Amino acid sequence: MSLRTFRWITGAGLVPGPLPDEPLLAADSWLVDRGRVRALERHRRRFAASCAQVSGSDRIALTGASLDAFWSAVQASLPDTGRWFPRVEMSGDPDEQRLSLRIRPAPASSATARGWINPGPDLRRHPRRKGPDLPVLAELRSRAAAAGADDALLVDADGVLLEAAHASVLWWEGDTLCLPPADLPVLPSVTAAVIRERAQALDIPVREVRRRPGDLDGLEVWLVNALHGIRPMREIVDSGLRLGAARRAPRWLNWLDSTPVPVHAPLPRPPTPLGARLRERG
Repeated sequence: MSLRTFRWITGAGLVPGPLPDEPLLAADSWLVDRGRVRALERHRRRFAASCAQVSGSDRIALTGASLDAFWSAVQASLPDTGRWFPRVEMSGDPDEQRLSLRIRPAPASSATARGWINPGPDLRRHPRRKGPDLPVLAELRSRAAAAGADDALLVDADGVLLEAAHASVLWWEGDTLCLPPADLPVLPSVTAAVIRERAQALDIPVREVRRRPGDLDGLEVWLVNALHGIRPMREIVDSGLRLGAARRAPRWLNWLDSTPVPVHAPLPRPPTPLGARLRERG
């Protein structure tokens, strides 16, 4: 399996070929495993919202219909076999943007994770939009790996836990599922939203709460994202904290693993409130 890249060209669709080396304005990615995918429509909506942030609602060019055409072509291009981690992208600059698709082999998954607390300031410029800060996050994960961890935990200037470089952080306080408040600079996580809605459907209390990493001592803590699903954190390296046992994680992971649907199944098509200025080139 190897990387495949496609440019979106109006009237021609997704055309195979190299992608230009230009700033990444918005992106979204998800796991395709043996022709099945989880919450693809949610990823579509998040990508549309990110594109709208870039372009501004006062600029009219990328209509809901054209975004739907791009997404339909993306969905039709997703493989039925193997394990993949596709990424859709908007690149260019705010006045001239292009859409593209990368079909990438999925990285290996892991059942648990170690975290590392980033000791420096949060250098992300667009924490609520996936894409432009990916180089910064990749550097943080490299530093975490050098410290013996799988991902970097980000905190704000007051030391409040935000998220990991490539995952959201959830934890359990008694029987309550907890997560950082949405008004903090965190990415709207598709996987965290799916888990949260499941908890609410089961009448499990859910609470948004500000916590510092030290407050997680003794608690069951998860890193969650589209690639790995749920990974209990077994350690925060060099912190002196002792995280709690992953008592709930196996049951929740079994449920999450049951939710993917066939990748080419029809998706709901709600209206797309997207204004953008997009010039699609050959």
